[in-house]
Amino acid sequence: MLPRLYLDHAATTPMTAGAIAAVARGQAIWANPSSPHAEGRAARAALEEARGAVAAAYGWRGETLLTSGASESLGLALGRGLIERRIISAVEHDAAIRAGGDAVVVAPVDANGVVDLDALAALLSGAPALVCLQWCNSETGVRQPIAAAAAIVRAAGGLLLVDAAQMPASTELADHADFVALSAHKRGGPPGVGALLVRDLATLRPTGGQERGYRPGTENLPAALGYAAALAEPEPDHQALRTRLDDAIRRSGGIVVGENAPRHPAIGSYRLPGLAATAQLIRFDIAGIAVSAGSACASGSMKPSHVLRAMGWREEETREVVRVSFGRTTGDGDVDRFISAWRDVARQARRLAA
Repeated sequence: MLPRLYLDHAATTPMTAGAIAAVARGQAIWANPSSPHAEGRAARAALEEARGAVAAAYGWRGETLLTSGASESLGLALGRGLIERRIISAVEHDAAIRAGGDAVVVAPVDANGVVDLDALAALLSGAPALVCLQWCNSETGVRQPIAAAAAIVRAAGGLLLVDAAQMPASTELADHADFVALSAHKRGGPPGVGALLVRDLATLRPTGGQERGYRPGTENLPAALGYAAALAEPEPDHQALRTRLDDAIRRSGGIVVGENAPRHPAIGSYRLPGLAATAQLIRFDIAGIAVSAGSACASGSMKPSHVLRAMGWREEETREVVRVSFGRTTGDGDVDRFISAWRDVARQARRLAA
């Protein structure tokens, strides 16, 4: 019997060996980093070392606030950014939609899920705004043109918040974003820790407490050390694997979501016409393969994907899409196994339709 195959790394990916060891080290030296005694000072030194490692991984020259993850980071920036207006794209993560509030303005996207830059510029013409864009969409893998968007936002006197939870560590955002929301468990670190990178703390309203006065609560040293260790471990380039999977899906009668846009090399979103995603997930699970329907935060919901709806998909079409995502250990054999399972499921769907 074949071992189970995990292809849902965009939801969460296993901790790396280095991250596990770092968390254990953090537990062994644990003390409150805010305490003035020797143990507290040692904990503080380790925490600041981890903070510096996270910043260095992104080439970040501003402040790095450690948080519980990307959802909290988005909430901090959208809830306490000092520019009053809020603009988010129509395909943002549910956490950004919730944090944006009822007064948020929505920027449209094209059929591939890429933000309409002309429409964004028009929305910014009235007054500056804090603009939130997900660098890589968690459901489709489609990437946004961050550099071009940043130029538009900056010219209008606004601020740009980038949700980079799904993307590998990169210095690409250092010259473009004003805020960056990050999450450790997407990168091989422990759950429950992340960061908000802030270019200028003067653009964010403080609340007092720890993290420079911007996030009250005792710092999670073991998790911070695990996050820093995970970022130090390289991630493979899965572009060739996902391209091969895309081609096989098309040849088997499936539809590749966002295929004409730049996409994350480790995330693919696919529609199998005629078979609901819930039925697909059951069949793949029986075959020993774990995938998801949309983002992990939305896959348990019966609501149609707001991301696909914004891209012009009909409601019934949105219910036929599954997401496949690769991790550090995913290889050629794993993709071949999924392709074989997909073809079996597609044949079953055609028989049912007939």
